Amino acid sequence: MKKKKISKIIIGSNNQGKIKEIRDLLPKNIKIYTPKQLNIKSPKEVGKTFRQNSLIKAKYFSNKSKLPCISDDSGLAISILDGAPGIKSARWGGTNGNFNLAIKKVYNKINQININWDKKKIRAKFICALTIYRTDHKYITSIGIINGIISKKKRGKYGFGYDPIFIPDGSKLTFGQMNPKKKYKIDHRAKAFKKIKKFL
Repeated sequence: MKKKKISKIIIGSNNQGKIKEIRDLLPKNIKIYTPKQLNIKSPKEVGKTFRQNSLIKAKYFSNKSKLPCISDDSGLAISILDGAPGIKSARWGGTNGNFNLAIKKVYNKINQININWDKKKIRAKFICALTIYRTDHKYITSIGIINGIISKKKRGKYGFGYDPIFIPDGSKLTFGQMNPKKKYKIDHRAKAFKKIKKFL
């Protein structure tokens, strides 16, 4: 993919939490659009991997808007649950994307496997696939991963999704307790972005 500067871009998501995080990662000189502004609904995510779903969204929103697109597909993978919820992370919240419901489901599933799980360290990781898709149909995708453990209970008011129950390695705070500016510098989305930001 040629290093031609992008002056306008659409963030390929209707998730306000993701939009905020990606907006904060993008260079300030790029004009940013959202699907809501252009009245574009989200496509069906039929991929089998984060990478596939990221590309599906990026291509779809780029074609619909006639703009370059940056799109993310991300989720939480918990070891004791064999990597679930994984690419179904958002779907665990039901049709309305209720992450309080999704978090309850996480705890219930872990509890079914090990009732004393709160005395152990339950390993997990956040995974992000980030794609930049250009109007000439060239694209690049990168993967960012951050490892950590599941908190015994929800903690913190920042972030979105599963942030209140994920403690990254090297920290005692959940993503939900962490200053957003600090989180943006170390999380899975930031790691993926660092690998492809030169293509903007």
